[in-house]
Amino acid sequence: MMRVDRHVNQTSCHSAVFRAGSGRASRDVVHSEVRLSPLKILHILDSSIPVHSGYAFRSQNVLKEQQRRGWSPVALTSPKHQAAWKGSSREREEIEGLCYYRTEASDNSIPFGRELQLMRLLAKRIEFVARSEKPDLLHAHSPVLNALPTLWIGHKLGLPVAYEIRAFWEDAAVDHGTYSERSVKYRVVRLLETWACRHASQIAVICGGLRDELILRGIPAQKITVVSNGTDPVNFRAGIRDSALARDLGIAGKKVIGFVGSFNHYEGLDLLIRAVEELATMRSDIVALLVGGGEMENELRDQINQKSAQGRVILPGRIPHERIPEIYSLMDLLVYPRYSIRLTELVTPLKPLEAMAMGKPIVASDVGGHRELIRDGETGVLFQAGDLTSLVKTLNLVLDNDEWRERIAAQGADWVRKNRSWEKTTSSYSEIYERALNKRLSGIDTK
Repeated sequence: MMRVDRHVNQTSCHSAVFRAGSGRASRDVVHSEVRLSPLKILHILDSSIPVHSGYAFRSQNVLKEQQRRGWSPVALTSPKHQAAWKGSSREREEIEGLCYYRTEASDNSIPFGRELQLMRLLAKRIEFVARSEKPDLLHAHSPVLNALPTLWIGHKLGLPVAYEIRAFWEDAAVDHGTYSERSVKYRVVRLLETWACRHASQIAVICGGLRDELILRGIPAQKITVVSNGTDPVNFRAGIRDSALARDLGIAGKKVIGFVGSFNHYEGLDLLIRAVEELATMRSDIVALLVGGGEMENELRDQINQKSAQGRVILPGRIPHERIPEIYSLMDLLVYPRYSIRLTELVTPLKPLEAMAMGKPIVASDVGGHRELIRDGETGVLFQAGDLTSLVKTLNLVLDNDEWRERIAAQGADWVRKNRSWEKTTSSYSEIYERALNKRLSGIDTK
């Protein structure tokens, strides 16, 4: 249940620390160009921390980097945040120095009615927060349920809208079993996604696969910018193995095959467990540590209990995010066995970057999202997606060759440091926002 704090509804989250004046009147225009400092951005998100997800952690890092640039980012979460968090929260709260507005959860269970009510509630909330905070632009983050109400309110208030796509909602729904690729709902959502991209001022995507797909749909390439996932070089870096934690988890003295992330069907963790079972017949020192949780957790526990993997695969549950670097320190090798589906072929994950930053060698399936991140044999090793024999063979090769494994780990860490810090990857927002604001000021049609 959301708790209403009536005292905070009358003023905006930020005082004029970064701004002189408020709203669009505070923009400095020189020769029809917008100066991006100071700048206030209202981000519209599906959910945020304290929810534990790659989506929430990316959002937090994006907002932190924008704040470090001297901008003033403010976040608003959709009704889905309350459903994911399942805890109490205020209408507005500050987390790690960042301001988050919340939207009351939707309780409509009628097909399509739930989505319509969610967008109606979110649109109303966006307008309220925008009138209070007076942002220079609106930045909607996928899914399209966030983009559509943002576009409505952006048009109503005369604010440009940047739309950021992290995955296509229709593809995620197929993996969750909500509907199939041949269904009417899939086609409708796909059309809405494309419509939103045509009407947004600028588009950000997290990887090249999504950019290429949008270009195939007729979205101009010059309107699309890749803002890749990144890592925090301070918190995620090679460190000393936490021996006490290893003893607590029962993995001291073992070769640890690790995974950190959400237990979604497409992650292929059932395949990894089967691979560990086979490896255990050849290697007595092998143990797998799978950290996280999600829709497959009970199924994976049943698989472990019913098979010879019992005692070889450890599921400690979710670990606080601040302790994840300690968990990585225990792992000798990270494995990302994603199955090949449309979502994994198009979208790059975040977690392999963290493992590489920690100086850990990684083995991953050869889906498109992994191929965009990993140079096979240089910064990681790829195996044939969905193929148990290929996975077992690859794990044995990497585990047997200490020198090669260490070289891959070092090269991966060096590549991440040079190319994938959050500071570097989020720098593209400057161009995105500048183009969006300049187009609106000059009256250029952005469709």
